[in-house]
Parts: sequence; C-alpha cells; structure tokens
Amino acid sequence: MRARVFVRLKRGILDPQGAAVKRALEGLGYREVQELRVGKVLELELEGTDPGQAHGRLEEMCRRLLANPVTEEFTVEIVEDGARQRLA
Repeated sequence: MRARVFVRLKRGILDPQGAAVKRALEGLGYREVQELRVGKVLELELEGTDPGQAHGRLEEMCRRLLANPVTEEFTVEIVEDGARQRLA
C-alpha cells in the first residue's frame, strides 16, 4: 500500500522559504501569485492492506517524527490500486 503525507506550516506561522519563492516568481513576472506556502510531501510504501490501520499508524508517525505539531499540520493520503483516499 502506498501513502503520501503532506506537511505544511500552520496558518500564522512565518514561512520565509515561501516568501522567498514568491518574490522570485514576482521577479520572473508572475505577479498574480498572492500567497505561497512551502511544505513537504513524504511518499511511503507500507506493508499491509487495511487503510484504517495504515492511517492510524501514519498519524502516529507524523505526531512522533514527520511533523512538528506546534508549527505544522499534516494530511494523509492512502493510495490503493491507483485510487486515492484522502484522510485528514
């Protein structure tokens, strides 16, 4: 089973990397970008077939290591047989 975890800074947390990318885009003429936040995507290959159990384990991984609960939020996406199942 494949999974993706999307980690991004919570609203209200300063994102200097996002600000730098936004400025760079503006310098290239892309002035329509109003806000830009940078995050990370982690792709995992998991053993097992139970999406509910996998989701619980992924949430535990995020709380313990993959995301900082003070400054970041995360979303988990389980990918099964080419179909996506997004779980908050």
